[in-house]
Amino acid sequence: MPTPSAPAVHANAPAPDPLIPTPVAVTKEDWSRLELDPANFALLDPVSGGEESTVSFTREFVQVQWRVGDPVELAIIRPKGVTNPPVILYLYNYKDSLDRFKNNRLCEFLTAGGYAAVGFESSLGIDRLRSGRPMKQWFVSELQESLGASVHDVQMVLNYLENRKDLDTTHAGIFGQGSGGAIAILAAAAEPRLRAVDTLNPWGDWPDFLAQSTIIPEDERATYLTPEFLAKVKPLEPADRETKLKDGALRLQYITGNPFVPELAMQHMESVASYDTSAPHFTVTRYKDMQDLYQQNDGGKLYSWIKARLHTSGSDTPAKAAPQPRTETVPPTSGKAEPIH
Repeated sequence: MPTPSAPAVHANAPAPDPLIPTPVAVTKEDWSRLELDPANFALLDPVSGGEESTVSFTREFVQVQWRVGDPVELAIIRPKGVTNPPVILYLYNYKDSLDRFKNNRLCEFLTAGGYAAVGFESSLGIDRLRSGRPMKQWFVSELQESLGASVHDVQMVLNYLENRKDLDTTHAGIFGQGSGGAIAILAAAAEPRLRAVDTLNPWGDWPDFLAQSTIIPEDERATYLTPEFLAKVKPLEPADRETKLKDGALRLQYITGNPFVPELAMQHMESVASYDTSAPHFTVTRYKDMQDLYQQNDGGKLYSWIKARLHTSGSDTPAKAAPQPRTETVPPTSGKAEPIH
């Protein structure tokens, strides 16, 4: 679906109010292309929702925008006592909101060791479906746009964070879950600032995923298996992009028996990551079940791998790390024992 452009201005219309920012539009967006064309994207001035502070971190919600009618809300959590901390982006499944970042215990885990965390939602996610769209349109029905626009969003978010001057984006990382994992792999293939990619149950291998995932409604499945639909998402195949991450680190984590990501898709994604023996920085982790995942990642350990990879990739150790949180299990969802897609 084409991106809506800004409305035309009549020749006799009054001059715009200088205090009201003029909406910007993406003049041309190719969703099949991962790389961002800076000439076609422009940032509006960000709007901050205010900042709150705890003993170990500060948290701010900021609204940024580069498409008409499509603001993006960011949750920015910075560790106390660290100047220009390295930043890790967090992009969860398309159904997930930013509410998880209101959990103080999770924010302590994310910032432990002196790292900043920035969360946002993918394009056409549950809270970013723009008004005016037909109700039948959702993340998978518009998969090319959902993936392509979100990959561009990742790059624009990094541009905004770089402009802030209070975060180190030269050695950034991204953690992606479910659909967010697919986007993380694609974005890192196009964005050299992303030095480490950690994923949990990442989507991919589109022919097998669309044929077998329980996320797909049965009455829609045939539509997504047509040659036309598969051809549109072929340039956005995460399995084809994994080997492009030779200059960074990649971890694939899968839960066996997860109905949302079929076993065939998991195996294909894992086989690609394991194929290149010259890339020891590619890691594949399998969990027997959800309980195994939680047991192995007690006390915020889920977020330790990407921090270690960013440190070894060349980022300086923060001069003063934030206090370590108490040992406590916090599931990588919003804190409830719900399925991880």
